[in-house]
Amino acid sequence: MRQPTTASVALDSDSTDSIDTSSRRRTLIAACSAHAIHDGLTDLIYVLLPLWQSQFAISYALIGLLRGTYSGVMACFQLLATRLAKRWGRRRMLIAGTALAGLAYLIAGQAGGLATLMLALALGGLGASTQHPLASSLVTDAYEAGGGVKEALSQYNFAGDIGKTLIPGLVGLLLVVMSWQSSVTLMGLLGLVAAGLLWWLVPRQLDNASVHKKSAKNIVGSGSASGLRALLMTGALDSAVRMGFLTFLPFLLKSKGAGTAGIGLALSLLFVGGAFGKLLCGYLGARIGMMKTVWLTESATALLIVLAVWLPLSGVMLMLPLLGLALNGTSSVLYGVVPELTSPGKREQAFALFYTGTIGGGALAPILFGRLGDFAGVPVALVSLAAILLFTLPLSWRVQQGLPA
Repeated sequence: MRQPTTASVALDSDSTDSIDTSSRRRTLIAACSAHAIHDGLTDLIYVLLPLWQSQFAISYALIGLLRGTYSGVMACFQLLATRLAKRWGRRRMLIAGTALAGLAYLIAGQAGGLATLMLALALGGLGASTQHPLASSLVTDAYEAGGGVKEALSQYNFAGDIGKTLIPGLVGLLLVVMSWQSSVTLMGLLGLVAAGLLWWLVPRQLDNASVHKKSAKNIVGSGSASGLRALLMTGALDSAVRMGFLTFLPFLLKSKGAGTAGIGLALSLLFVGGAFGKLLCGYLGARIGMMKTVWLTESATALLIVLAVWLPLSGVMLMLPLLGLALNGTSSVLYGVVPELTSPGKREQAFALFYTGTIGGGALAPILFGRLGDFAGVPVALVSLAAILLFTLPLSWRVQQGLPA
């Protein structure tokens, strides 16, 4: 039998490398697209909360419940989504979840009462539960053999904040010329279109196949249970403060004289800063270490939240990009540490646990601090959120101890 020549082996190797490179790029583009759409639809709620409060005459506690319903359902079903993905495939689950999120906004656009709106938000959270753990694990699997997982995850997180910037900002502008119902319906259609895009983009060979190739660049996780627990607590507190602040920000701006368009612009400024914060802090964490980056970003966030309470509207608008950079930058560093604290066969479950903890903390914060806002006012609730961030400093030190040398 004719043996392959050296030239043909080299050609086959180059072809395989080319296919792998193409697959990695498509996977990253698909994950970034999913993250942008899901995060944009999730944070669109912040623009709509003041409108829903006016239309349905509800308290801050109920406002927090509306926000918490979406995040709470998303958090609770992430582990289930990873289990179902083992049976049905990550690709299929991610596409179905994106379509369900779009359908939820179509229902919300037709809501004539609080019950229908609550149902729509619950369905949206159910669809969104598929995105974070499945897309993150797809990116990690695709980039592990060739290296650059942390950088790829930073780009993935950056894309999420691009969605947070564009979709709420777009709806803020649409609200000037059309009703919130029509604007929300358009966003539902956008979700359905995104599901079709993912069907075309996500490579089939990465769906359930093992892609942990033998490579010197493979990540060797420490499997540190205590480090992972500290990371979950750090992420939960960081997310709680972020979600709590975002819930109250529209009302803080409204009390300072901002209108609907101004609130949409403010959120866009915040998310622009957040997008660059996630990209920058992901690379910064790889250079100076997780703990130093977390101490820097969390301290800056606490200080800037307090300043936002006392500054006039113009001052708040000017500092929002910087606040967004610090507020969202921490999460990018924390995401990149998950593979280092987990043994290779358990990464998908670890990502699901991490997102469940962080999103769960973000779901509870608006409800608990919404109640505090009803009794003591929005400024007191915001200052309390800033104080909570100080607990992340010793926790990040404990995470550092669990990382491999």
